[in-house]
Amino acid sequence: MTRLPFDPDRLSTPLAPDMGSQQGNEAAMTVSQVASLINQAVADAAPKKIRVVGEVSNFVGRDHWFFSIKDDQATLRCVCFASIARQVKVPVQDGLSVVITGRLAFYEVQGHIQFYVDKVEPVGQGPLELQLRVLCDQLAKLGYFDEEKKLSLPAFPQCVAIITSRSGAALQDVIDTTSRRWPGLELLLYDVRVQGDQAAGQIADAITTISRQATKVEIDAIILTRGGGSIEHLWAFNERVVADAIYHCKIPIVAAIGHQTDTTVAELVADLRSATPTQAAMALVPDAAALMMQVDQYAQRLTGLLSRQSSYAQQRLDSVRRHPLFRRPDLLVNSAGQRLSDLVTQLVRSEKRCIQERKRMVAALDRQLSGVGPQSILGRGYSYTLDSGNRPLRLAKKVRKGHRITTVLCDGRISSIVESSGKATLQAGRQKQSDRGQGDLF
Repeated sequence: MTRLPFDPDRLSTPLAPDMGSQQGNEAAMTVSQVASLINQAVADAAPKKIRVVGEVSNFVGRDHWFFSIKDDQATLRCVCFASIARQVKVPVQDGLSVVITGRLAFYEVQGHIQFYVDKVEPVGQGPLELQLRVLCDQLAKLGYFDEEKKLSLPAFPQCVAIITSRSGAALQDVIDTTSRRWPGLELLLYDVRVQGDQAAGQIADAITTISRQATKVEIDAIILTRGGGSIEHLWAFNERVVADAIYHCKIPIVAAIGHQTDTTVAELVADLRSATPTQAAMALVPDAAALMMQVDQYAQRLTGLLSRQSSYAQQRLDSVRRHPLFRRPDLLVNSAGQRLSDLVTQLVRSEKRCIQERKRMVAALDRQLSGVGPQSILGRGYSYTLDSGNRPLRLAKKVRKGHRITTVLCDGRISSIVESSGKATLQAGRQKQSDRGQGDLF
């Protein structure tokens, strides 16, 4: 028999007998009583948890969310309190298709039935995938994935810390790989949970502790790893607390979480991401055998280079030994002496030629000077006159009557007394003197 939404026996006794007896009908109920009946009926008829799929509309709210879920034929009012809304990682907005989980109840104050939301999941994409995408967007904006902020791996690590579960296969893979490639490496295990509610906190605490003690304990790097699993199993490595710890770690971290197709936030923030724990160990520690082969190659190249250098030096030494300086040094000295003697002879000859050349130049200049000198001009019938101060006399008006003048000829001098001065007078005087002869000269 289908259960009724209320108990008929509860209405057998009239609530207001006087009114019922007067009217001849059943007793009237208050609004609160009817609302209580509806609320009870909804609570009794509806399951405790209901999952509803629909499209979000009329979304309002910052702390508490108020919205509706609708399809083509109906609309359901919903409320999501702040304590639940803070846990929802989906960016809820109008038009988003979601699956909500919660319960139905009658809200007496406004007189309608509404859905109290406990969980929100997007349609077509799992909640964890969407939460992961939202977190990645946030961390990318903060620079957690920037390559320039990642630390460089040590070339030759001496001590490496491994953060993983002691019982996991990933630990054994790292141990086997490092012992084979770099036997002298010291490994420190930090045993943590790698899945479950407590895993993220333990992983973050391990990273922070190792980073703080790295200098004191001399830890060069960290390997953060675990085996494969579903996204739920790997979710601890997608928590914000783990991303923060990796980002602020002071030593490089190599992360290898899950299989090659799995990608976690921890791997994106880490300084290097590896597909498997084995690859993480190979990326962090060098291969001793390969290094030894490289050393042998360098040794061979160095030996060949030294051999060539030694052979070249020996050839140079032999060439020096064959040099005349070391075989017959006297020949070298005699040769140098002969060259010096030849140079002296050449210098003396050159000096004589230079002196003779200078003499010829002086003689030529002397002849040239004699041809244009005063004595040569006087020999051609010219003379010049000096005044009483023995200065050359150029103008007749410079002398006066009674001045003594001296005439210089090619073979001597003649002194005279001026009878008169002036150009015409002198000419007359010269004519008169010519008529008288040399009687006035002394």
